[in-house]
Amino acid sequence: MSSIRDLMTEDHRHCDDLLAAVEQAVGGRDVDAARRAFDSFRAAMLAHFQGEEEILFPAFEAATGMTQGPTRVMRMEHEQIRRLLEEGLASLDESNVDAYLGVTDTLVVMMQQHNMKEENILYPMCDQHLGTQPAGLAATLSTRGGQL
Repeated sequence: MSSIRDLMTEDHRHCDDLLAAVEQAVGGRDVDAARRAFDSFRAAMLAHFQGEEEILFPAFEAATGMTQGPTRVMRMEHEQIRRLLEEGLASLDESNVDAYLGVTDTLVVMMQQHNMKEENILYPMCDQHLGTQPAGLAATLSTRGGQL
């Protein structure tokens, strides 16, 4: 069984790859393809957040008693990223590539910072305190049909 850090980091990379597909379509000024690619990226991000918020974070909090620490910060950052996802979606719906590019610049920076904190701090703490993946975590990350 892979570590939580490995599983979740792999899912981060999958989301990064999906965002790269959006960027490629935007670069080619194919707004329809960009919108379809963004829908896939957004769904993967939301599934990732769901796996963390509904399974991983509660398991970590139950094991450690920490509810106001790293998981609280990650939940707040998830909300910020969700807002950016909605702004990106709206800009593509309006075929406003310039607005999309502005949103995605912020989104990329936030995701990089967020992922670094999770991969280098939170996930290792989860591995330490949980030992193995919480039940259902891989299946909840349905971005690849639960096959991580």
